[in-house]
Amino acid sequence: MRGKIRYIVIGYGWRTDFYIRAAQMLPEMLEVTARVVRTRERAEMVEGGVTELEEALKTKPDFAVLCVPRGAVGGYLEQLAKLGVPVLCETPPAESIQGLNSLWRLAKKEKMKIQIAEQYIFWPLYAGILELIDGQVLGEVQMAMLSAVHGYHAMNLFRKILGIGFENCRIHGESFRTSFIKTEDRGGFDYNGKMLHTRRELASLAFENGKTAIYDFMGEQYNSVIRTRRLNIQGVRGEINDFTVRYLNGKNEGMESSVRRIDRGVLGNSGWYHLGMQFGNRFIYRNPFPGKRMNDDEIAVAQCLVKMKEYLETGEEFSSLKDALQDTYLSFVTEKCVQEGITITTESQEWV
Repeated sequence: MRGKIRYIVIGYGWRTDFYIRAAQMLPEMLEVTARVVRTRERAEMVEGGVTELEEALKTKPDFAVLCVPRGAVGGYLEQLAKLGVPVLCETPPAESIQGLNSLWRLAKKEKMKIQIAEQYIFWPLYAGILELIDGQVLGEVQMAMLSAVHGYHAMNLFRKILGIGFENCRIHGESFRTSFIKTEDRGGFDYNGKMLHTRRELASLAFENGKTAIYDFMGEQYNSVIRTRRLNIQGVRGEINDFTVRYLNGKNEGMESSVRRIDRGVLGNSGWYHLGMQFGNRFIYRNPFPGKRMNDDEIAVAQCLVKMKEYLETGEEFSSLKDALQDTYLSFVTEKCVQEGITITTESQEWV
């Protein structure tokens, strides 16, 4: 990779701040050259803030990070495409299936250079699990149950874990009322004992190739210490159940081991940082930014920025628009099934 990664950020809010912090945490590698926001008041509040895209592009960035509400994505993408500006798009790229197909036509017409910031594949745990799967520890993976992330994020992980391309599937969904005590939100911990009433979403996706995904989620999981993440992945030679791995060795003997998280600075006086994930006697994931005090999501977002620069230099995609459109399409259909308690068989879209 040549030189510092220079980018503008379009948007304002909680998720946008991850791209700003990435440059603050890795100043030797990343630089935000300008930030496009909607109002003059906000522009005055943030460093490098401007209200016009053309003004931001005068800083000659490598690419733009687009991080705006879903309804505003299409307009910005069309504008950036016509200007020939590469885009790392954070938000699902359309509000409807029709919009997804329209974006595909636009991308082809304008020959857009675009990748989607699907960061969960770069989280230490999921990156390590994908390494185990690629290494055939489980043999061919046939089923995955995930209760960790929502919508298109979950669909992306399912497709990576199961090795799913663009096969169609039969989706059945339902939702159920549930309640539990609030423990935190994006603003921090909450000790008031407030009762939350929400809905738990359940869906099954049976793909044409016989593989199955089980989706189980409620939004408050992202910020709860008593409704945590769960996963189960089953292959013909083993399974992963959260951090425990049971598998057959070369003699078909049953083995059990675990995926272990290794952090430096725990029970010591050195600075804390995440080092990597281990399985058996080897690392299955190493933090690409060792020594930096970054949480898992910050590591993953920074990795997306690095991968975007590599994509522009080599043409190697890491999260293609085609894949993101498929993930989002599956999430739209799943959402409809869950809300209405129905079964739908998906159909191939224009990008397929």
